[in-house]
Amino acid sequence: MTMELRNSMKIVLDDILKGKERVALGGHVRPDGDCVGSCMGLYLYLKEQYPDVRTDVYLEDVPEAYRIVRGTDEVKTSTQDNDVYDLFICLDCGDTQRLGFSRPLFENAKETLCIDHHISNDAFADHNYIVPDASSTSELVFTLIDEEKISLQCAEALYMGIVHDTGVFQYSCTSPETMETAAKLMRKGIDSNKIIDKTYYEKTYIQNQILGRALLESMLIMDKKCIVSVIRQRSMEFFQAKPSDLEGIVSQLRQTKGVEVAIFLHELSPQKFKVSLRSKEKVDVSEIAKYFGGGGHVRAAGVTMEGSSHDVINNITARIALQLKHGEEQDTEK
Repeated sequence: MTMELRNSMKIVLDDILKGKERVALGGHVRPDGDCVGSCMGLYLYLKEQYPDVRTDVYLEDVPEAYRIVRGTDEVKTSTQDNDVYDLFICLDCGDTQRLGFSRPLFENAKETLCIDHHISNDAFADHNYIVPDASSTSELVFTLIDEEKISLQCAEALYMGIVHDTGVFQYSCTSPETMETAAKLMRKGIDSNKIIDKTYYEKTYIQNQILGRALLESMLIMDKKCIVSVIRQRSMEFFQAKPSDLEGIVSQLRQTKGVEVAIFLHELSPQKFKVSLRSKEKVDVSEIAKYFGGGGHVRAAGVTMEGSSHDVINNITARIALQLKHGEEQDTEK
């Protein structure tokens, strides 16, 4: 699978950084492995190769597992009202709302750049490097920087990002180019096994408990083509869990034999849910998420929805049913 550009041209960092004194980087709310990996990978590279440019990175609290990456202790989690940057680089973020607290910095910046691989991204920055076929934003960052100048620390960050958005190279977004990029990063001397184990597989006791609750209370619906699970606020409080502790649950649900789509609901407040969607082969969950105001990828997407959990599930499964029916009709025509 060759990566194709959409709504973008490949960015030349030297050109876009010319004359810039202050640069800010930012990623999406509730940062995952690729968000942290791409932001920190580019941050470390800019700090090392462009020392005359003052570079800051803005993210919500970085999950403990990802703090294995160098520089995460320098991440800013709040902004000043008078902060104005020459350039704001938005990474792994499909729209400005997903930037969260750093959105004002993006809007006030003199120039903006978006580096992303979400198919739902409408190219909202001044400059856009959007490649929906790419495995991860971390892989895209690798294509923009000088391979010879990548430090060990930068390589660790980018490798972590690729690992997380490919599910350790098992998802369909993993291309030959992805594997070649991973190999080049490994040649920098990174401890790839440690990165995979510590940031992807290793779970805290609380994470295992909340995963157990989600699996135990999951339900098969739609003639067992779909699995759904809901974690409510009271369960989060009981286990003293944070939103970051829920990462990976929907992927675990997706592994259920015979299931085409996994739906995971996390109650944010009464009548409001963060919905994570994963599919195997037949359903484009990014289309479903976008229909309800969210976004993502063909096989992995998300959206925030209001209403009762039953209403949310019914609305989503109605869209899934339409896609499955359309697929069956196409198969019949063949």
